Amino acid sequence: MTESGITLYGMSLSGHAHRAEAFLNILGLPHRYVECYDQLRSDSFLALNPLGQLPVLVDGDVVVPDSNAILVYLAARYDETGQWNPGDPPTAARVQRWLSVAAGDIRFGPARARILTLWGGPESMADAQAAATRILRFMEQHLETRDWLAADRATIADIACYAYVARAPEGHVALDPYPAVRRWLERVEALPRFTAMPRTPIPQPA
Repeated sequence: MTESGITLYGMSLSGHAHRAEAFLNILGLPHRYVECYDQLRSDSFLALNPLGQLPVLVDGDVVVPDSNAILVYLAARYDETGQWNPGDPPTAARVQRWLSVAAGDIRFGPARARILTLWGGPESMADAQAAATRILRFMEQHLETRDWLAADRATIADIACYAYVARAPEGHVALDPYPAVRRWLERVEALPRFTAMPRTPIPQPA
């Protein structure tokens, strides 16, 4: 499945894939996007990521699974400004903290509530929405006094956290109580070449 140039394997409904594609666009990197659904258990895809998970970035001979790892890789390899993943220890630590928030609190809060709304599953919707409320309240307080999550400018932390927060209403998690979060989302969406997370029709509760 590998070839020269950059290829991103993802799904358009995935916030994890979105963050990788959005950052490729921000950096102005030409790439091929491959929409994957049924291929995740194929031998050719498992050769790229034995865990069978999206997204996966292929850059020539380099294969990078995991959306946050892709952000780190792209920033290290292609961001000559050093803006997106700063190297000074305090800022680097703050960026890493928010990457962990994206992989943890946001995944198990607004992301899970969205998954349960759109596709169902055995997990508790009440627990997911409660987790979403906790992390959104935390982000609201954090963003009341700053424009960006980890630095005085946008970093990969903002890209990592954006998609599932922006689409929290698709999990019946309202953003109305969080004006600072909504202003932050608008700032992210105003970044040059940024592509917003596609909206998905929301199934209404029975």
